Amino acid sequence: MSTFPGGIRFSVLDRSRTREGEPAPQALRDTVRLAQEVEALGYHRFWVSEHHSVPGVAGSAPTVLAAAVAAATSGIRVGTGGVMLPNHQPLVVAEQFGVLEALFPGRIDMGVGRSVGFTDGIRRALGRDKDDADRFAEQLDELLGWFTGEQTVHPQVHARPAEGLRVPPFVLATGEGAAIAAAAGLPLVIGDLRGRERLLAAVDAYRSAFRPSSWSAEPYVVIAGTVAVAATEEEARRLLMPEAWSLAHSRTRGVFPPLVAPGVIDELVMTEKQRGFYEAGLDGHVHGTAEQVAEALERAVKETGAQEVLVTTSTYDRAALSESYRRLAEVVGLAPGTP
Repeated sequence: MSTFPGGIRFSVLDRSRTREGEPAPQALRDTVRLAQEVEALGYHRFWVSEHHSVPGVAGSAPTVLAAAVAAATSGIRVGTGGVMLPNHQPLVVAEQFGVLEALFPGRIDMGVGRSVGFTDGIRRALGRDKDDADRFAEQLDELLGWFTGEQTVHPQVHARPAEGLRVPPFVLATGEGAAIAAAAGLPLVIGDLRGRERLLAAVDAYRSAFRPSSWSAEPYVVIAGTVAVAATEEEARRLLMPEAWSLAHSRTRGVFPPLVAPGVIDELVMTEKQRGFYEAGLDGHVHGTAEQVAEALERAVKETGAQEVLVTTSTYDRAALSESYRRLAEVVGLAPGTP
């Protein structure tokens, strides 16, 4: 745990972003390597994500990747940010996390979200429909019931080895999802740090509506977002450029591409629309020198009352990303080797 004011925990979510000119499997191996690095720096959790048919993201099977991360580390908590529950049968998700918890007892987190594949073609391939997201609360209740043995949707069916195990659940949410987390009595993971007014409203609503459960007696808020730390503010801003361009590309061409180097982006001739999305993608993130970032994070934590910060930064230069995490760990007072 960090010595940041209030005992705030700091954790990492890596989306296994691919890089132009490299094979996608390299991104998965780099995710495992990054987990080892941030564990040594003292971060509390390391989570992986779920995306399907996205050229810029290699992480399509988060529970499989989480197993690789847990096997390559020794103490850091490992989980998903998250498994998109509408894409799966709750029984299968429970079984997968039951296996993870059985293999790595006391280290596994189960973060779930309500998104479905983002195109009609992907949803058809997954055997899902856009409306399946509307059943998230129902699916979540069933999922938790597989662990407690209290699910009633499928009588006389049991999730093995999940039943009886305690895998901490988290809900990844904005808006309606925050209400679902509150009603279920579960910790909330919410972002991003740029839309502060909307973020604060959702957090306040979550705390007001929270109902204690066997999983969590009190509200627990994890705020998530991009944080980039470098020697100068300009260097930190350049770390944001690859992701900002990928976003602009996806908004104007319909495909979320691999990351490219900032130098490549410098030479691009963008349309007016692309430039607008690109500049918007750069704005508002927590970035700068260690002192600037510490001040911004202290303000975010104070405003939200969050117990934890989940850092979700992606950039082209892996060495610079590792250095950013090192600088952040130092400025917030993480103790190396003690996740």
